[in-house]
Amino acid sequence: MRRGVSGRLPSATPERPMASDIAFPSSPPELEGRDATLGRPARRTPALGYALSLLLVAAASVVAFVVDHIVATPNLSLVFVLPVIVAALSFGWGPALVAALVGVAVFDFLFVEPRMTFAVASPTDIWALFLLLLVAAIASTVGAQSRGRALAARRAAQQAEALHALAHGIIDSQPHAALIKTAADALGRIFDAPAVVLAERDGKLAPAAASGDANLSAADQEAAQWALANDKPTRAETYPFDQADFDFWPVQVPANHRLVLGVKLTGRAEGRPDVPDRHVELVAAYLAAAASEPGGRKRP
Repeated sequence: MRRGVSGRLPSATPERPMASDIAFPSSPPELEGRDATLGRPARRTPALGYALSLLLVAAASVVAFVVDHIVATPNLSLVFVLPVIVAALSFGWGPALVAALVGVAVFDFLFVEPRMTFAVASPTDIWALFLLLLVAAIASTVGAQSRGRALAARRAAQQAEALHALAHGIIDSQPHAALIKTAADALGRIFDAPAVVLAERDGKLAPAAASGDANLSAADQEAAQWALANDKPTRAETYPFDQADFDFWPVQVPANHRLVLGVKLTGRAEGRPDVPDRHVELVAAYLAAAASEPGGRKRP
């Protein structure tokens, strides 16, 4: 395990207090209904994406009924490609695949002779069903890949903005408390997850700032305290901290400024980042540099 971040090298390891569970204030009223970490509309849950994809198929079915007597049956199948494309671009590959399969089933049941059954009488209709499934599969794959690239680009921009804001806080000589809050917000925006900065006070850790719904359990507190005492990072859901939800990184700063950074990487819809240390180390390095300034920073 790597050691905490020094004033020169961005390598950090957080720590947790040994007190009872700590709950941080919820987001302010102006962010009600929005992601408190990013200040943007909260992400849709995976289940909602699937549900909306099915609604798109239902809407396509209504359109198909309207044009049923105008458009030939093989061409009518193209109506069910649209929900797949929209689902792929909006919700990802899984909902798009569901939209494709359900769309083929609905088209077969309602519009292919004999109707109101899944039987197919004409070889032409069999070919139409196959083409619908093939086109829908290709469209869902291409759309999902495009969505993935767009999300990756947006995430990179968010991470850059978060680090930029933290750097400006240091340049503007923000007070210690404000800088700690900026660091917590930066971690929250970088990982789109709850984050916390803990500071050592009288030999024990206490929360100094948090972003998002950062609730530390007793297991989290124990892991944080261990990280601070041993100057090493800890990983959630990994022995001996398998009951912890947060990862922690201690920050190597002067003795009177010892900090621990924590991020809840468990339970994220997109899974755990491959290399979370890289961005945490940058935040820790900024804090270490600020704490090492001549005269330090004014504490509240």
